Formats: sequence, C-alpha cells, structure tokens
Amino acid sequence: MAKKGNSGENRSRSSMSVFIIAGLCCFFYVLGAWQRSGFGKGDRIADLVNRQTDCSILSNLNYETHHGNGVGIDDIEEVNEIKPCSDDYIDYTPCQDQNRAMKFPRENMIYRERHCPPEEEKLHCLVPAPVGYVTPFPWPKSRDYVPFANAPHKSLTVEKAVQNWIQYEGNVFRFPGGGTQFPEGADAYIDELATVIPFDNGMVRTALDTGCGVASWGAYLLKKNVIAMSLAPRDSHDAQVQFALERGVPAVIGVLGSIKLPYPSSAFDMAHCSRCLIPWVANGGMYMMEVDRVLRPGGYWVLSGPPINWKNSFKSWNRTEEELDEEQRKIEEIANLLCWEKKHEKGEIAIWRKRENYEYCRNQDSQPTVCETTRDDNVWYKKMEACVTPYPEVSEPDKVAGGAWRPFPDRLNTVPFRISSRSIPGVSAETYKEDNRSWKKHVNAYRRINKFIDSGRYRNIMDMNAGLGSFAAALESPKLWVMNVMPTIAEKDTLGVIYERGLIGIYHDWCEAFSTYPRTYDLIHANGVFSLYKNKCDPIDILLEMDRILRPEGAIIFRDEEDVLIKVRKIVRGMRWNTKMVDHEDGPLASEKVLFAVKKYWVVGENNSTSSQ
Repeated sequence: MAKKGNSGENRSRSSMSVFIIAGLCCFFYVLGAWQRSGFGKGDRIADLVNRQTDCSILSNLNYETHHGNGVGIDDIEEVNEIKPCSDDYIDYTPCQDQNRAMKFPRENMIYRERHCPPEEEKLHCLVPAPVGYVTPFPWPKSRDYVPFANAPHKSLTVEKAVQNWIQYEGNVFRFPGGGTQFPEGADAYIDELATVIPFDNGMVRTALDTGCGVASWGAYLLKKNVIAMSLAPRDSHDAQVQFALERGVPAVIGVLGSIKLPYPSSAFDMAHCSRCLIPWVANGGMYMMEVDRVLRPGGYWVLSGPPINWKNSFKSWNRTEEELDEEQRKIEEIANLLCWEKKHEKGEIAIWRKRENYEYCRNQDSQPTVCETTRDDNVWYKKMEACVTPYPEVSEPDKVAGGAWRPFPDRLNTVPFRISSRSIPGVSAETYKEDNRSWKKHVNAYRRINKFIDSGRYRNIMDMNAGLGSFAAALESPKLWVMNVMPTIAEKDTLGVIYERGLIGIYHDWCEAFSTYPRTYDLIHANGVFSLYKNKCDPIDILLEMDRILRPEGAIIFRDEEDVLIKVRKIVRGMRWNTKMVDHEDGPLASEKVLFAVKKYWVVGENNSTSSQ
C-alpha cells in the first residue's frame, strides 16, 4: 500500500498549483487582450488556448467588482426595506387602473387609454403574487395551458364558452385555440389567410392584432414564424392580455382611442382585426388611417367579422341590413382613399394591401388629407389625426418605399433600409454591424453566468433600452421573444430599425408604469437605463415597476456604470431580490459593470424580511 504524502508537502504543492493556475489565467488574459487589439498574431491559436483555459468557468471565481473606489456591499449603509402591497393590488396596472379610468370621458375610448397616477398617488410597495402562484408551463405547452392560480379569473370561460376562447379544467385554464371568428380553431383560419398573405416564405414576419382577446391568433401564428403584437384594453373582458402573456404570447394593454399607437410608422408587415369592435368609420376614418401609418408599404390589413359580407350574416349579428351596408360602404371608401388594393373577400374575411409606394395613387380622383407633421415618430401621447402619413420617397416608380422586403430570418442581421439610407443621424452600416458584434459578445457572457437563458426557462423577455435591437437578435430563438422598448427620451429613435429586423417593440417612458399586468416577464434586461433616467425620475419608481412586471424567480440583468449599479444594488437589497455584481467581459478595469438579480419567490400574506441574505 502506498504511503500517504506529508500534509505540509501537500499544502506546498496546493499553493504552488494555485499560483500556477493564477499565473496562466493572467498570462492568457493578457495574450487574449493583445490578440484582440489587432496587434497580436496567431489569432486562431490564441483563441483555442483561451477557450481551453477559460478562467470564467472556475467554480471559485470571485464575481465581485474590482474597479472604482473600492466600495463594496458591506460599505453601504443599512438597507431600506420596502413592504409588500395589500392583496387588493395583486393585479394592479397603475396606468390602466379601473377606478381612475371611470373619471375620464368614454368618447373615443379615452377612459380606456393610459392615465397614470400623479406622483402623490404612486404606490411604494411590492405587488404580491397570488397564493398558489407557480412558474408558467414551458413553451409550447404554455400556449394551451395556464395555471389557474396565476390568473384566477373565470368570467371569460362563461362569456366566451361557445367561441372556445378558454376553458376551466381542474387547476388549469385550457386554451383550445378558438376565437370569435374562428371558434373551431385558429389553424384553419390562418390557413385561409395564407392563401393571400405569404406567411410561409418569411416575407411576412411582424403583425399587429387589434382587439386580440386572449391572443390565440398570435399564438398560432408563431408556428409560421410570424410574431404578433397583440393589443387589447383592460375592460369587461378581464385579464385577456394577462392570459396572453401567461401563455407566452406578446401582448400589451392598449386601445385605438384618441392618441397614436406607441409604434413607429411603417412598422408592421400586416395588421389584423377579428371582430375587434373598433368603429373603423368613425372620426373620418381616423382609425384606418392610424393602421395605414403603422403598416409598411406593401403591408396587409385583415378585417374579419361585421360588416364584411353582411348579407349572409346580419341576422346572427343582431344588426340591421341598412346599418351594416352603410358601414361596409364607408370602409370601402376609406380604403380606396388610402389607396389600398382589395385582395380578397370570402365569407366574413376581407383583405386589403397597402401600395408599395405612392406613385400609383397620385392620379386617383380623391386625395386624402396629408398630415402636416414630418415622418418623425414622436408619437408618445400625441393625438391621433384624420390624416395620412406620407410614404417614404422612392427614386424610381417600381421601388418599394422604405426599402424592399427581405424574408425572415435574413432580415434579422441585414443592414436595415433606415440605416443604409442614412435616415438616422450617427448610425451607419458599420456602427450597426459593430453593435451586433458587441451584443453577441455580451450575450455570450450572460450565458456563462446564467445557464438558463437558452433553456426555455425565460419565455417573455424585455429589453428596457433596446437600441438597435441587437440584444434581441443575439437571443433569437423559437423558445423566447423579446419586447424591445424604446425609451421616449433616448438620444436616437431606432425602433423602426428594430421592426425592419423582424423584431417587435414599443415606445415607453420609464418614469411611468408599463402597459402590462404584474408578473408578465421572465427576464428583464436594463442596459444603461438608470444612467439614461438620471435626474429624470426616482430610480426607486423604476425598480418597483420592474419588480411589478417580473415573475417570482424571474431574472434581471443590469448593465451600467459601476457607481450607478452600486446605488441600484443598495435599493434592491430591500426588495426581496438576490444580486451578484460581475466585471465587464473586457476585464475589471472597464468602468461598466453587470449586476445580475433574481426575484425571490413569495406570495401575498408572506411577511418575511426583504433583506438580501
């Protein structure tokens, strides 16, 4: 039997091993930095060695920050604990609060629009989850099943029973895929649309579904690799948007009312209304003109249900022939005024297509009123107008205004027309490509820290300051989708670029609450958000809103300057979050750091301490 070695000798060898490993790590870190700088040779060899000696995977790596003034978590003063809200606020939507809404006019659905609380009425507490809350089912099972405890609202199971919207079965809701216009399921309905609209070749990628219900149309379109922004108000159909997001389908609370939709011009490849009850002919056709604004040249508009083909259906709709005939006639007139081409009418479905440019329309007898404003997409809280947003100019009559369509996923990384045409000052094709490269590197670093990013654990993801959409592009997968948010105070408005890439997003001001229910996102990415909003609004309000919309056990990734993140970390220690600060991928000398956070699981009635352990 071999003798055991001397313990002192073992300690000496162990110490020597640590020094050798540390030395190798430092050496290859410097070597890697040198070869990445452009001066080093033998890039492939250095890259191979770096991967084989990747110090980031060592289990004992210290992820604490090593840059700045040496301020650590232990140097921060006592934590200010933020208390839970009462159970009255489990489904609280601050800017669509039902009680506040009733104080506003019903004309043009103004009372269903955003009405945020004044500063003195803002909640400063943590919105709780309901008792029994569980992690949603993974996609694609979540499309068809939602745990009852997560959204315990049964009214739609009764009201929409014959239309197969939703059924209550034991401890889950089941979504058979039906809708008011497709009670037998969305698949057959989508197949009929596909006889006119090119879903299968990737040319149609982004869609807007107005009056979406529980978003079954958008849910089943995902099989065609089409992503829909589903839109519905918070009204008597309680929790329809909440159900959509619990299913893992993109949706926001919203309405076609008196203000413009929070999307850029020429954004969507198609728009859809399936018995959405929007008065399309009201206000001189203003709502159809707003759809025209957000449709790309060449985009499609689908209208199914009243008044289409009313002669065969008016009795079941409980409306008079005269009323329906007048409504369809006016819709046709407005569509002609907008120079849309009618492509299809069969049964209760009609499809129009917006012209690819305005050249064809110049000679028509009736010309619409053109909006006086420029193509600037400053639409946040701007009044909707009964006027037409001009097409982008074209150099030749056969060109597509705003650039030719590219199929998805090719368009994801192709330089968008808004950039190649130099429509966005300071953003060139090269800066776009470099942005893509940078975010691929950042996302790969995130994956090394959080192994669940690509696993399907995070279905609903939000990027609070989306830039060119490169974070979402680096993550692109059928397992997830990203809501790309363009802050209204961002230096450059690039939301149109994001849509050109085949991604979706929305304008928003983070000094206010987002248009969604609590607990609707699995992962939130906040790049430079707190530097952007410095001295604009209270960071505590932004963090409380992030907590409201994040699911229990959801994750947040902050990327910002170290001094900013230290302040953020101080606040969130009192919010039932666990945190970990790590260095920038380029090393500890970079002033930018990354803060990872995970929201703890807790439900209403649990009064445990919020302090981080």
